[in-house]
Amino acid sequence: MAEETTTAVTAEESKRGYRKTRQGVVTSDAMDKTIVVTISTLKPHPLYGRTLRRSRKFKAHDETNDAHTGDTVEIMECRPMSKEKRWRLVRVIERAK
Repeated sequence: MAEETTTAVTAEESKRGYRKTRQGVVTSDAMDKTIVVTISTLKPHPLYGRTLRRSRKFKAHDETNDAHTGDTVEIMECRPMSKEKRWRLVRVIERAK
C-alpha cells in the first residue's frame, strides 16, 4: 500500500515538472505577504581562481507573513504571482537571534 502512494506522488511530480528550491536569508519583510531572500554562492574567478562571493535577490510569496528579517528560509519556484515574484516560501529553517 505504501509503495502505491509513493508511486502516485512520483508520477504527479513528473507530470508537473521539477521545481527548483533554494535556501537563503531574508533581507526584507516590509511588504505585505512578500519577502526578499538573498542567496549567496561562492564561485571561483574564471581566470585567476580566487573565490568570489556572488549574491542574488529573489522576491518570494509569504502568505502568512511568517518570515522576518534575518531568518534562514527555503523557497520554491512557482507560477508568476506578480511582475517580479516567482517564488514562494516553503519553510523557515532557522529564526534570527
